[in-house]
Amino acid sequence: MRPLVIAATLATALAAAAPATAGPIDTPGFTSAFSCSACHGRAGASRADAVPILAGMPAWYLKKAIDDYAAGRRPSPEMEPFSKMVKTLGADEVAGYFAAQPREVSQSKVDRTAIVNGRTASATCAACHGEDGRGNQAKGTPDLTGQPPGYLLNQMKLFKAEKRSPGDATLTSIKVFMKSIDDKTLADLAAYYSSLGR
Repeated sequence: MRPLVIAATLATALAAAAPATAGPIDTPGFTSAFSCSACHGRAGASRADAVPILAGMPAWYLKKAIDDYAAGRRPSPEMEPFSKMVKTLGADEVAGYFAAQPREVSQSKVDRTAIVNGRTASATCAACHGEDGRGNQAKGTPDLTGQPPGYLLNQMKLFKAEKRSPGDATLTSIKVFMKSIDDKTLADLAAYYSSLGR
């Protein structure tokens, strides 16, 4: 009789317990995207100043970046082999995983004066990246808001030096524009766009 009572009590307790919730490994794309966390942080929420945040990044843009890195159109000795791996694992799945993650803006400190100066300097940038800095898929421009300032500054300097996507005719105008801006203003722009969404 006693084993029957224990079994009935246990069955009642299990039935009343809340259903188990899925963990991160159950999220579609997690296993394919997991290796990216070594540099880009848990679920793409990078804490490094020079590494972009992938969490919440639109899938269309991340897939383009993966394709460009893997094909050598966006030179990077670090990213080319990983992008080739992502293409093998499934770029759509990886990009979808990161797009579904909640966006966490950079925690890097930014100077208040640089933010004010960057806001003023950003008027021309709005033509492609929008007034709010969130980009425009039709124009192929990414969301800059909340990205680490070191990453944003580095990308602008690569454009300026013709080292970002060399030979891509669609980026000629931004490269010409970047060459017209001094490095201090580039740093101000990076601070401003990084500060958005905080």
